[in-house]
Amino acid sequence: MKSLPVLATLAALTLAACGQSGSSGKSEAAGPVAVADAICRPTPKGRQVTGCYLTLTAPDADTLVSVSSPVAALAQVHEMRMESNMMMMRELEAGLPLPAGQAVALAPGGNHIMLMGVTEPLKTGDTVPLTLAFANAAPVEVRATVGQPAA
Repeated sequence: MKSLPVLATLAALTLAACGQSGSSGKSEAAGPVAVADAICRPTPKGRQVTGCYLTLTAPDADTLVSVSSPVAALAQVHEMRMESNMMMMRELEAGLPLPAGQAVALAPGGNHIMLMGVTEPLKTGDTVPLTLAFANAAPVEVRATVGQPAA
Protein backbone atom coordinates (compact mmCIF):
# COMPACT_ATOMS: atom_id res chain seq x y z
CA MET A 1 0.00 0.00 0.00
CA LYS A 2 3.00 2.31 0.35
CA SER A 3 3.24 2.49 -3.45
CA LEU A 4 -0.13 4.31 -3.72
CA PRO A 5 1.27 7.76 -2.74
CA VAL A 6 4.19 7.23 -5.15
CA LEU A 7 1.80 6.36 -7.99
CA ALA A 8 -0.37 9.38 -7.19
CA THR A 9 2.71 11.64 -7.25
CA LEU A 10 3.87 10.18 -10.58
CA ALA A 11 0.41 10.64 -12.07
CA ALA A 12 0.31 14.29 -10.91
CA LEU A 13 3.78 14.97 -12.37
CA THR A 14 2.78 13.34 -15.67
CA LEU A 15 -0.37 15.48 -15.93
CA ALA A 16 1.59 18.64 -15.10
CA ALA A 17 4.17 17.85 -17.79
CA CYS A 18 1.43 17.33 -20.38
CA GLY A 19 0.11 20.84 -19.74
CA GLN A 20 3.42 22.59 -20.43
CA SER A 21 4.13 24.22 -23.77
CA GLY A 22 6.89 22.90 -26.01
CA SER A 23 10.50 24.11 -26.06
CA SER A 24 9.63 26.99 -28.41
CA GLY A 25 8.53 29.03 -25.39
CA LYS A 26 5.40 30.12 -27.30
CA SER A 27 2.12 29.43 -25.58
CA GLU A 28 -0.69 27.45 -27.12
CA ALA A 29 -2.70 29.13 -29.91
CA ALA A 30 -4.66 32.12 -28.67
CA GLY A 31 -8.43 32.06 -28.64
CA PRO A 32 -10.36 33.55 -31.54
CA VAL A 33 -10.58 37.30 -31.94
CA ALA A 34 -14.19 38.52 -31.83
CA VAL A 35 -15.32 40.71 -34.72
CA ALA A 36 -18.39 42.96 -34.65
CA ASP A 37 -20.08 45.54 -36.86
CA ALA A 38 -18.10 44.82 -40.05
CA ILE A 39 -19.07 47.24 -42.83
CA CYS A 40 -17.45 48.44 -46.08
CA ARG A 41 -18.41 51.59 -47.95
CA PRO A 42 -20.00 51.13 -51.40
CA THR A 43 -17.93 52.01 -54.47
CA PRO A 44 -19.46 54.00 -57.30
CA LYS A 45 -18.75 52.66 -60.79
CA GLY A 46 -15.13 53.40 -61.68
CA ARG A 47 -13.94 53.81 -58.10
CA GLN A 48 -11.56 51.04 -57.05
CA VAL A 49 -10.81 51.92 -53.42
CA THR A 50 -12.93 51.83 -50.29
CA GLY A 51 -12.71 51.70 -46.53
CA CYS A 52 -13.95 48.95 -44.23
CA TYR A 53 -14.63 49.30 -40.53
CA LEU A 54 -15.19 46.87 -37.66
CA THR A 55 -14.53 46.28 -33.99
CA LEU A 56 -12.03 43.68 -32.78
CA THR A 57 -11.73 42.17 -29.30
CA ALA A 58 -8.85 39.79 -28.64
CA PRO A 59 -8.97 37.57 -25.52
CA ASP A 60 -5.17 37.85 -25.22
CA ALA A 61 -2.88 40.66 -26.39
CA ASP A 62 -2.39 40.25 -30.14
CA THR A 63 -1.80 42.19 -33.36
CA LEU A 64 -3.86 42.40 -36.54
CA VAL A 65 -1.04 41.87 -39.04
CA SER A 66 -2.83 41.66 -42.38
CA VAL A 67 -6.13 41.56 -44.21
CA SER A 68 -7.07 39.99 -47.53
CA SER A 69 -10.19 39.87 -49.68
CA PRO A 70 -10.98 38.22 -53.01
CA VAL A 71 -12.82 41.40 -54.12
CA ALA A 72 -9.65 43.55 -54.07
CA ALA A 73 -6.12 43.30 -55.40
CA LEU A 74 -4.77 44.61 -52.08
CA ALA A 75 -6.06 45.13 -48.54
CA GLN A 76 -4.15 47.02 -45.86
CA VAL A 77 -4.66 48.21 -42.30
CA HIS A 78 -4.35 52.02 -42.32
CA GLU A 79 -4.22 54.79 -39.77
CA MET A 80 -5.35 58.39 -40.11
CA ARG A 81 -3.51 61.10 -38.19
CA MET A 82 -2.74 64.78 -38.26
CA GLU A 83 0.69 65.80 -39.55
CA SER A 84 1.58 69.46 -40.20
CA ASN A 85 -2.10 70.42 -39.91
CA MET A 86 -3.04 67.90 -42.61
CA MET A 87 -4.88 64.61 -42.21
CA MET A 88 -2.55 61.86 -43.44
CA MET A 89 -3.24 58.19 -44.11
CA ARG A 90 -0.63 55.44 -44.07
CA GLU A 91 -0.36 51.69 -43.74
CA LEU A 92 0.34 50.28 -40.29
CA GLU A 93 3.24 48.12 -41.48
CA ALA A 94 3.79 46.57 -38.04
CA GLY A 95 0.09 45.85 -37.71
CA LEU A 96 -2.58 47.07 -35.31
CA PRO A 97 -2.04 46.21 -31.61
CA LEU A 98 -5.01 44.60 -29.86
CA PRO A 99 -4.79 44.85 -26.05
CA ALA A 100 -6.20 41.84 -24.19
CA GLY A 101 -9.94 42.07 -23.64
CA GLN A 102 -10.29 45.62 -24.99
CA ALA A 103 -12.50 46.47 -27.97
CA VAL A 104 -10.50 48.18 -30.74
CA ALA A 105 -12.68 50.05 -33.23
CA LEU A 106 -11.61 50.61 -36.82
CA ALA A 107 -13.77 53.59 -37.75
CA PRO A 108 -14.05 56.48 -40.22
CA GLY A 109 -11.40 59.12 -39.50
CA GLY A 110 -9.22 56.64 -37.60
CA ASN A 111 -7.72 53.21 -38.13
CA HIS A 112 -9.47 51.30 -40.91
CA ILE A 113 -9.07 48.62 -43.57
CA MET A 114 -8.37 49.98 -47.04
CA LEU A 115 -9.37 47.85 -50.05
CA MET A 116 -7.52 48.83 -53.25
CA GLY A 117 -8.01 47.51 -56.74
CA VAL A 118 -11.64 46.55 -56.08
CA THR A 119 -12.58 44.36 -59.05
CA GLU A 120 -16.37 45.01 -59.19
CA PRO A 121 -18.42 47.89 -57.77
CA LEU A 122 -19.60 47.23 -54.21
CA LYS A 123 -23.30 48.01 -53.87
CA THR A 124 -25.27 48.66 -50.69
CA GLY A 125 -26.56 45.34 -49.37
CA ASP A 126 -23.70 43.28 -50.87
CA THR A 127 -21.28 41.46 -48.59
CA VAL A 128 -17.49 41.52 -48.73
CA PRO A 129 -15.44 38.54 -47.51
CA LEU A 130 -12.45 39.58 -45.41
CA THR A 131 -9.78 37.35 -43.93
CA LEU A 132 -8.10 38.87 -40.88
CA ALA A 133 -4.67 37.48 -39.90
CA PHE A 134 -3.22 37.91 -36.42
CA ALA A 135 0.23 37.46 -34.90
CA ASN A 136 -1.02 34.80 -32.44
CA ALA A 137 -4.69 33.96 -32.94
CA ALA A 138 -6.02 31.91 -35.83
CA PRO A 139 -7.23 33.85 -38.89
CA VAL A 140 -10.83 35.02 -38.81
CA GLU A 141 -13.10 35.06 -41.86
CA VAL A 142 -15.72 37.83 -41.85
CA ARG A 143 -18.47 38.91 -44.22
CA ALA A 144 -18.76 42.70 -44.05
CA THR A 145 -22.01 44.32 -45.15
CA VAL A 146 -21.71 47.03 -47.81
CA GLY A 147 -23.28 50.25 -46.61
CA GLN A 148 -22.59 53.57 -44.92
CA PRO A 149 -20.97 53.34 -41.48
CA ALA A 150 -22.54 55.19 -38.57
CA ALA A 151 -21.25 58.72 -38.21
